[in-house]
Amino acid sequence: MRGTQTKPVAASHHSSLNSLHKADGRIVMALKGASKPWWRRDSSAGLVLLGATVVSFLLLNSSIGETFRNLLEQQIAGLDIGLGEAAHPLRAHLIINDGLMVIFFLYVGLELKRETVEGPFKNPREAALPLAGALGGMATPALIYVAINAGEPSYLRGWAIPAATDIAFAIGVMSLLGRRVPPGLRLFLLALAIIDDLGAILVIALFYSSHLTGWALGGAMATFAAMLMMNRAGVTALWAYWLGGLVLWGFMLLSGVHATMAGVLTAMCVPMRRADGGSPLLAAEHALKHWVQFAVMPIFALSNAGVTLHGAGIGAAVHPVALGVALGLVAGKPIGITVGTYVGGALTRQRPPGTMLQLVGTSILAGIGFTMSLFIGGLAFGAGELATPVRFGVLGGSLLSAVLGLLVLWWACRRVSASDGALSADEEIAEAHGVLEDVDEGPARQA
Repeated sequence: MRGTQTKPVAASHHSSLNSLHKADGRIVMALKGASKPWWRRDSSAGLVLLGATVVSFLLLNSSIGETFRNLLEQQIAGLDIGLGEAAHPLRAHLIINDGLMVIFFLYVGLELKRETVEGPFKNPREAALPLAGALGGMATPALIYVAINAGEPSYLRGWAIPAATDIAFAIGVMSLLGRRVPPGLRLFLLALAIIDDLGAILVIALFYSSHLTGWALGGAMATFAAMLMMNRAGVTALWAYWLGGLVLWGFMLLSGVHATMAGVLTAMCVPMRRADGGSPLLAAEHALKHWVQFAVMPIFALSNAGVTLHGAGIGAAVHPVALGVALGLVAGKPIGITVGTYVGGALTRQRPPGTMLQLVGTSILAGIGFTMSLFIGGLAFGAGELATPVRFGVLGGSLLSAVLGLLVLWWACRRVSASDGALSADEEIAEAHGVLEDVDEGPARQA
């Protein structure tokens, strides 16, 4: 009898120890999450971006507003970048919008490649739902904008402004609800925003490039081809790609294709893996992450997001461009994403993440356009008289989307128990290190 009782007791004791270890692990993970530095929290980047927007608004509407605008537009020391007709006056706005924003697009491009090569997008079935949602979420806002501005052909150039989603702001607002938001919804919003960024990149390349210069475009193509050959040859030193990217940026700036495309093309060339299983791409992505979130994006917001109220009046707020952008973000995004996701789910026989109301709340948050919407607005209308309506529409639509999305998602998740943090910790580990290949399996394939 004694022998027969020993096994169950030992097994029970072993099971208890396992449970304790798991519980301790959850506690440690939760403590780590609670003690994370502020710059690593999901909401921090959005808050810094919001702060830069407020400062920009205050500056432009203060006594030094005119001086601030002139500082951004004044040519620096009479210098030009480029030769002949392809030359660009060197201004602070050019440095920010065509220079610093290349780093933003490089970071987005690295993220896109990682998700495609090793992330969920490598499996077409896994990518189907966010892809269907993103397509609906880009098409519907554009259609709403076009419907409102159909009477004035010159306004139609801004059709793509409400089609974009700001990753930092959307994820930051969602993070305010903490762990009550199901992890699947967060991953869905992240995937949706990434695909959305890819769509915006294609739109910029196809519809907002003009006056192409043949020799510069040829130089850009040759540089890009050389960087692809470096990848295939097994070159993994990042400095080589940064040097090639700088040359590519110069050609792009002079070619007529928007210079920020150089960041995306450079990211496509960076190798995913070395022979030892390490990842140059992940190293670059995480080295750039905080610079992009806390320097590049706030500087862009500081110089582009402000709205001058003096002389604007109610006319700017109800201008067809402003209404088209705002309604596209607030109404078009949730309608397009929700319908697209359910259609995609029906075709692929997959269930959408969360309940209908949770999906609607998440889709409303995707209406936070901000950075990319402002950027496309600048490409569409420049700094002319339509710049103010664009900013009214983007800022008003994004703010309303943030408030409504937060309220709807809070209501939809009010009965959801907070998760234990284990999945969140696993996601962070995966994001930080990637899926490392076994060194014993031989050299890793370049991608």
